[in-house]
Amino acid sequence: MNSDTHPLTGKVALVAGGTRGGGRGIAVELGAAGATVYVTGRSSASGRSPMDRPETIEDTAERVTAAGGLGIAVRTDHSQPDEVRALVEQIAAEQDGRLDVLVNSVWGGDPLTDWEHPLWEQDLDTGLRLLRQAVETHVITSRFALPLLIARGSGLVVEVTDGNTDRYRGSVFYDLAKSSVIRLAVAQAEELRPHGVAAVAVTPGFLRSEAMLDHFGVTEATWRDGAAKDPHFAYSEMPTYLGRAVAALAADPDVLRKTGRALATWELYREYGFTDADGTQPDWGAHWDDALATEYGPLGQAL
Repeated sequence: MNSDTHPLTGKVALVAGGTRGGGRGIAVELGAAGATVYVTGRSSASGRSPMDRPETIEDTAERVTAAGGLGIAVRTDHSQPDEVRALVEQIAAEQDGRLDVLVNSVWGGDPLTDWEHPLWEQDLDTGLRLLRQAVETHVITSRFALPLLIARGSGLVVEVTDGNTDRYRGSVFYDLAKSSVIRLAVAQAEELRPHGVAAVAVTPGFLRSEAMLDHFGVTEATWRDGAAKDPHFAYSEMPTYLGRAVAALAADPDVLRKTGRALATWELYREYGFTDADGTQPDWGAHWDDALATEYGPLGQAL
């Protein structure tokens, strides 16, 4: 493979939570750049997760291979330390101890998020379960996977989040989950820097995930019809865009200079020049400034 078009040839990545949405987009684009990608999550051909979506890790792995990499699906519940330990041991055994990129994209919080009630009216067990699913899973996965990156003396950890600023995200437990993984990136960056490993958080803009397409009653082919319900949907982006942002970071030999930062697709495309799958370069930050800041205020300070 040409190193210019496949800069991650020979690299090994783990995308935890690669079943759908941003995780799937990242896994496929890492594969398109030449990487071997372990795709993990609870939704598999053997059964659905509590998210009750049709997408599977096997389907994502097939897309990784079709894109030019090698996709390997391993069903893993990242809230279970023993399962994550076994996963990392499998990667180490199959890849001669190599892991270059860790992507923490586990979410699973859609059925747990209460957008309607303030904290004092929410079900506490449900909210705490969201935090365990969306934050503790990241901590568990890093705990077992980081030694492989440290042993190589290089690599990248990506915490996938929603928004890279201090702006409130509309629900207490959701806000805690998404801001906590940014802080997790900051903390990992401090501990990993002496070992030559970078850690960042990355957010998409308005993500045109499978669930969001279903919400608007459209497909990827007819997605623009969704703007009739929400005009801001016209400025959305495919998971491909987030995937290409992460692939660009993973291929950047100077990525350590970004360690500890919360980054966004609408910033990274300007630096790396990537496009979405349709050739466009969505800029959610610019759209917010133009169309939403007057009503909702600025996006806020970067975390």
